[in-house]
Amino acid sequence: MSGRIARAAASIVVALGLVGALAACTNDPLAEQYRAGDNKGYIAADGFRFVEIPEADRTDPIEFEGVLDSGGTTTSADYLGEVTVVNFWYAACAPCRVEAPILEEVNSELAGDGVQFLGVNLYDGAEASRAFAETYGVTYPSALATEDGSIKLAFAGQTPLSAVPVTLVLDRDGRVAARLIGQISEASILSSIVSTVVDEP
Repeated sequence: MSGRIARAAASIVVALGLVGALAACTNDPLAEQYRAGDNKGYIAADGFRFVEIPEADRTDPIEFEGVLDSGGTTTSADYLGEVTVVNFWYAACAPCRVEAPILEEVNSELAGDGVQFLGVNLYDGAEASRAFAETYGVTYPSALATEDGSIKLAFAGQTPLSAVPVTLVLDRDGRVAARLIGQISEASILSSIVSTVVDEP
């Protein structure tokens, strides 16, 4: 009798643990998206993760301005009406070096489809930023947070910038439509997400 009671008690503990785990998942947007089967969120074994944000759930447009590593300035107004990919990086970041050619591949692929790319270099000066672009074949501009930190602050509420690389996809209105946190390993991942936003009415 005591053995059966012990086994029953253990089963109850396991069941309660599963219930608790499922309850915890209900507060996880990625878990909810997975259960919905819409493939809007993904977490890889290496920690890379992305979330696509439905139009109805997007926040206000991001307004920013910055000093470019090539000279001159840029503002969010320069990108309105087009889908914009904003990549946060710095030259000593090893994953940033790995994904740079991937970003450029997607930039070249979608350049004629109403898509623009903008880098935001978080720590380097203009010379180091330009040298990185030349080394890795990056043709799109980068703004320098070291010259004007307001561009970093403009995006700080949208994604953690303590660990890079981070990539945001903005819709035509300048709202964040997707977040990609970590190193992008395949061009098709970013291309698919950007193309989905391009196809929005």
